[in-house]
Formats: sequence, structure tokens, C-alpha cells
Amino acid sequence: MKNTFQLPQIPYVENEKSKLTLHLFLQIIGKIRLKMTPRKNHWWYITFYTDSLGLTTGPISYNLGMERVTFSFNFLNHRFEIINSQGKRQYIALENGLTVADFYLKLMTMLKDLEIDVQILDKPYDLGMDKRFSEITEFHHYNKEYSQNLWQILLWVDDVFKEFSGRFYGKTCPVHLYWHSMDLTVTRFSGKKAPAMPKEARISDKDAYTHECISFGFWAGDPNTPEAAFYSYTFPSPEGMKNETLQPASANWIDANGSAMAILTYNKLLQEQNPRTALLNFLESAYQAGAKRADWNIEELTVPSLEVLKNT
Repeated sequence: MKNTFQLPQIPYVENEKSKLTLHLFLQIIGKIRLKMTPRKNHWWYITFYTDSLGLTTGPISYNLGMERVTFSFNFLNHRFEIINSQGKRQYIALENGLTVADFYLKLMTMLKDLEIDVQILDKPYDLGMDKRFSEITEFHHYNKEYSQNLWQILLWVDDVFKEFSGRFYGKTCPVHLYWHSMDLTVTRFSGKKAPAMPKEARISDKDAYTHECISFGFWAGDPNTPEAAFYSYTFPSPEGMKNETLQPASANWIDANGSAMAILTYNKLLQEQNPRTALLNFLESAYQAGAKRADWNIEELTVPSLEVLKNT
């Protein structure tokens, strides 16, 4: 069968309310996952994963570990779904007009029916909103085409990130989506501790940046960067990063709160003859720049090909 798949467009400006509505839905479920899941380093326990239907938390234990529940956004059938290990299923139809408040209240009723007792801080995180989820009625812009296109892109990016991730011997996080900023990420660690963050820093940052790392991600845009883009940054940010060459030529360095961040916009990637190769080159060049400037042991951390291993 001929592969006719093409990466879809994902403009930010005309879809801003649709993105924010979906983002708020994800934050509600993400906060539930945060409260129900045992802690793991660097917040790896709070994220979503891409799957063949949409985005999922994967199985979460409850009832003293005797049962499991999975929360999923099904972007093929446009439903938010809950299924537990007893075979019980509940869902909320995702459609234009469904307010954030409606979604939250319906969800709480479903959890009660499933005897899942969980309490969350029911306010958006880092989105400049002070309302409770149950009070947010102004965002009701679920867009089926936008959500499905975003998911298709995330599926593709997930696969590229996993290929890139497999080149590194060091500690690496799963490819996963953080709900606070709604970006799909993968992060590499040198193994060395980073300098302690200021006492007044947010606890989320203190746990995320305990060790030296180089992070890579994709996000669908925000008010500060109103278009979809890929990024990479090194923490702590070493001197001279902006003197390093990025690939493809359409990628560039920007200043992000005093640190160098590599950027490749999604629209520029679509103009490349081979987007997959171009994205892998971007990730590799950003990694080499950060690892070189931060004095990582690049050779020791590089996974050789099986052919090289066979001949050693």
C-alpha cells in the first residue's frame, strides 16, 4: 500500500482558543495523574504519551494498588475515555461547545461512579488564569480538525524523538508530553549534578533541573511564540552556544531568559525536502552544540551501530 501521509498544517493564531481549550482539558487530567501516581524523578510521572488513538496517561494504580485506571483522549472518535481494570468504561464526547467547566464537572461525576477518590488543586497552572476549572465557561472551542492534526504531528514527532533518543547511552527520559506547557519532550542527562537553584525558585524547576541536561521538544505555539516550533536548550547554559552551527540552515538561536535556545519552526521544517532527516539533524546539531560547550563526554555517551559492535 502506498504511503500517502503528509504532515498537516497547525497554525497557532486562528486556533488559539482551540489549543487553549484542549490545553485546559489536559491540565485537569494531568493534575489527577499527578495526585494518583507515585513520585518519580524530574516529574516523569505526571505526563501523557502518544498512542494509536490519541494521548494517554497509561495505567494508574488506585484502591491500594489493586486496580488500574487509564485516562485517554481519543482523537479518532473525539472522546475522553476512562477504562479501569474491572472493565468499566466511561466517556465524555469532545465537541465544540463543551466548556472547561462542563468537562471538569462531568469528569468528577465519572470518578465518583468509579469510586476513585482524588482531590486536586482545581485551577490552571501557569496560564494566567485565576478561575477554578469548574468556573471556566469562556473556553469551549474544542476543534476536531485541530485536535486530530495536532495528534498526527505528535505521533510523527514522537517517532523521530525515539529514534534520536536511541543514539544516547546516558540517562534519558521517555518521550512524553508535559501538560503544564503542552510540549512533547525528550531530555538527555550528562550524569553530573547541576548547580543548586536559588531558594526562591519554583519546586517544579528544582526537581526538573537537579542534573545537567540537554532538552528537546515540540510545542504548538503560545502568545510569546505564536507558531509551532521545535526547540532545544542546555542546562546550565554554557557560554558560546550561539557560535555553534545548527542544522538545517533554517534553524537559529534565540535568547530565552538569558539562555541560548535552538529553534526550528514547524513551517520551516515542512519546507525541507526530507523533514525527518532535517529534524534529526536539528536535534543532533543542538545536542552537539550543548554537549561540546558543556564539556560532556560525547564519545562515551554515543551509542555505536550494531555493525560497529559486531566488529569490536
